[in-house]
Amino acid sequence: MSEHHTGPVEVGAAMNYSEHEKTYDGFLAAAKYGTMLLTVLMIAMAVGFFTTGGLFGGFLVFVILTVAGFVLLR
Repeated sequence: MSEHHTGPVEVGAAMNYSEHEKTYDGFLAAAKYGTMLLTVLMIAMAVGFFTTGGLFGGFLVFVILTVAGFVLLR
């Protein structure tokens, strides 16, 4: 603030667009697969707690739906 500039206002460094797009693609993938995993976990917990499936039934549902989710979301 103590310096006095008479030239044009600096707008910041140049963006590296390839890095920006890689970061954005990574964020989208994390959001997509994270949402899928949380949804599958909730379904598996419902099967495990509220049906006669129990722990192993819920785990089996979790594994099957997780594999199906990764295949379908590719």
